[in-house]
Amino acid sequence: MKKILILFLIACQWANAAEKDTLNVINPFAKFHYFSKVESEFEFEDEDCDACGCSASGGSMGFASVLNANFVGIRYFNQQYKTNDGLYSNSPWYVENFNTVQAWARIPVGNKVQISALIPYHFHERETVAGMEDINGVGDITVLGMYTLYQTHKDSTIVSHTLQLGGGFKAPTGKFNEANSEGVNPSFQVGTGSWDYLLAAEYTIRRNKFGLNTMLNYVIKTENEKKYQFGNQFNYSGTFYYLYEKNSLSIAPQAGLAGEVYESNYQHGQELANTSGDILFGKFGVEIGKDRLSIGLNYLAPINQNLSAGNVVANYRWSINLNYSL
Repeated sequence: MKKILILFLIACQWANAAEKDTLNVINPFAKFHYFSKVESEFEFEDEDCDACGCSASGGSMGFASVLNANFVGIRYFNQQYKTNDGLYSNSPWYVENFNTVQAWARIPVGNKVQISALIPYHFHERETVAGMEDINGVGDITVLGMYTLYQTHKDSTIVSHTLQLGGGFKAPTGKFNEANSEGVNPSFQVGTGSWDYLLAAEYTIRRNKFGLNTMLNYVIKTENEKKYQFGNQFNYSGTFYYLYEKNSLSIAPQAGLAGEVYESNYQHGQELANTSGDILFGKFGVEIGKDRLSIGLNYLAPINQNLSAGNVVANYRWSINLNYSL
């Protein structure tokens, strides 16, 4: 389990038992920050984002827009992995591609509460000894609420601070295939078959056009009807950003680090070997907006990783989104 320096820390509480996807990705809370043209704030990042992106929603791809505080939109993201059964020194590596098209939205409820929702559709494919295999279908829907615990009053200081806490859930609307859970990468799924719960915290500090957003969230996964339980997941990130505005055009480049830590999976109450892991990403992105429309591009490159005892290797993740500001 890698220890990463983060500027903000929160103590997570216990909740129900856990289940869900497998290794890497995210979400119901995803990590991304978001700007309001009046006063920038970030939102955060994860939901069901398992190492292999089974129900990837945000984990490291983000759960909010950079330029739009409140919006509706559509997002596509891709994750590529390599897997190896590790039985022999010359065992072949197989490529797995996880693709997700996601309808997402962030809607205010009062002055201090915002509700985010993700509805994903997955279409994944992978190489096997017998040839190509693919699966597709609606994934697990995620709902997340964030409460602004503290926020600096506008124009009251040169440096502004925002602290948000929240929680949510992931519903088992996607299909879980028990046979796929027996492979090297049990995250080759469109759903986990379980109700999962999320705890999240986010802190943002900003001075003029520059800012830093830090995020922590913890996903508690429960056992599904097939008696399979994906390991709980811890996600964190730190992102620097700059906001350029001229007339109706806004540009927000950003760069930082993001990480995920996965606990072991369980089946019929027994811990499964080689199903835990951790990964650290470098992340880069930009969002460009004009009037109410914005487009965003993001790329995550692994810096260090140890997934499934080295039998799963993440190559990269990237996403593109189109949003309409409310």
